[in-house]
Amino acid sequence: MLKKRELVECTELFELLSNPTVFPYVRQKATSADEYWFMTKQLMEEEAAGTAVSRTIIDDWNQVIGTISLFDIQEGAGFLGTWIGEPFQGKGYNQRAKHDFLSELFFELDFHTVFLRIRVENIKSQRAAMKLPYVVEANESHPTLLQQINANGNEFKLYQIPRDLFYMVAAQTANEEVVAM
Repeated sequence: MLKKRELVECTELFELLSNPTVFPYVRQKATSADEYWFMTKQLMEEEAAGTAVSRTIIDDWNQVIGTISLFDIQEGAGFLGTWIGEPFQGKGYNQRAKHDFLSELFFELDFHTVFLRIRVENIKSQRAAMKLPYVVEANESHPTLLQQINANGNEFKLYQIPRDLFYMVAAQTANEEVVAM
């Protein structure tokens, strides 16, 4: 479902992110495959420096379908960025990728909080976030952070995934799966 980023997949990923239904919502707004390659190389260097974590999302047949990343890392927290190519949307990959990525962040890399900033007009992503049982709205609990992310004239909604809530939901899900067997 997830793998470390590789430069060889940049052309394929660029084609997916260039779709007009995807492009407005990606963080790395490359206008060419070469530019996307350069941005990905920088992101890989940021990961080596500990300021980002990024993975490629693959489908059930190991086809590259999108990316999931944690940006702006500070003190065990960061901002989640995810995009999936249009042909692969609505097939459950988003939830599975988030679960796998959050498991890695919280249990292997020792993060404690993941934030999501979603544009007010991006109703599709807001609905997807609220389907996840470990996501909570954070506009009221983190007003200073909300003000910071909206400072440049953008209008975002702020969501939070606390490690404890993610752990509780993951443990409950695991117990339900064992009982069902």
